[in-house]
Amino acid sequence: MTNGPSAPAEPKSRLRRAYVGLVVEVFRLNGDQLAIGNALGADLGLTSARWQVLGTISLSPVPLPVAHIARNMGLARQAVQYSVDEMRADGLVRLEPNPHHKRAMLVAMTEKGEAAYRDASERHGRWAETLMADLPPERIEAASELLREVQRRIASSTATPAATRIKET
Repeated sequence: MTNGPSAPAEPKSRLRRAYVGLVVEVFRLNGDQLAIGNALGADLGLTSARWQVLGTISLSPVPLPVAHIARNMGLARQAVQYSVDEMRADGLVRLEPNPHHKRAMLVAMTEKGEAAYRDASERHGRWAETLMADLPPERIEAASELLREVQRRIASSTATPAATRIKET
C-alpha cells in the first residue's frame, strides 16, 4: 500500500465519474423529455422536434433563416430544414423573403403554428408544475445554472476529444 502516485489520481477519477454520471443523466432526461413532448403535442401536429423549432422561432424577435434556427438549437441545418419542410406542408410555418439573402428564406409561424405552440407550451407548463410540485425552485435553478456553466465550458473549450486522448506507450 502506497500513498504515492495513486493518491492524487483519486480527485480526477471522482471528477471524471461525476461528469460522466451527469452526462448520462442529461441523456436520459433528454430522452424522457422528448417522449413527453411527443405525447403532449401529438394531437396538435407537433413532435418534440417541431415544437423545439417553433420555440426557437417564438423566442426570436425577428424571423430567422433555417441555418440560424439550427445554430440557436445546436442542431444540424438539415434536421431543422426537414422539420420546417414538414411544418410548412402542415400549415404551421411559412417562408418569407429574406432581404439579406435571396435563397435563405425566413421562417415564421402561421396562426395555426402559433396556436399549436401556445397550446403545447401550456400543456407542458401544467405537466411540469405537477411533476416538480414538491421540489424547491432553488434546487431546480441551481441545476439549471450548473448545466449552463458546463455548456459554456464546452462551447469555449479549444480541446477536441481526439486532442485529449492519452497516448498509450
